[in-house]
Amino acid sequence: MPKRPDRPDRLPHEKGFHVSWDQIHRDSRALAWRLDGHGPNDGAWKAVVAITRGGMAPAMIVARELDIRTVDTVSVKSYDHQKQAEATILKAPDAIMMGDGTGILIVDDLVDSGKTLELVRTLYPKAHFATVYAKPKGRAMVDTFITEVSQDTWIFFPWDMALQYVEPYRGKD
Repeated sequence: MPKRPDRPDRLPHEKGFHVSWDQIHRDSRALAWRLDGHGPNDGAWKAVVAITRGGMAPAMIVARELDIRTVDTVSVKSYDHQKQAEATILKAPDAIMMGDGTGILIVDDLVDSGKTLELVRTLYPKAHFATVYAKPKGRAMVDTFITEVSQDTWIFFPWDMALQYVEPYRGKD
């Protein structure tokens, strides 16, 4: 959605992709179906680890669909509002469960530059990394994803949005 000079309140991003709760649910289920039977333990996964915060909803859906009862989180900060920053680990999952990552499914909503997944992959090199959405710069860091979007697309997730009145494009009536 290009910024209009007569509407300075428009989003500054070249393109916006709005994802509803229904859409993230459908796409997360599709991710689960793609991962089903591909774990190293006769097709099963040992655990799901969500990358907080965006990976929590997709990870919950994947864990439910694949009947995985062990769920943990890894907290990584890589954004300061909408600006990317250096990725740092704020909280790691259970070390005994994780090992080198074998049998662990690490889930996030999106791989953008790949810096978050690169950092987590250094800790758990044998884990399987899955995201719902992938951008070209980070695509090499993810093992499984559902939808690729262009690098200049900003994805608006439902947990970042609120319903509110929007003025018509033209006129006030």
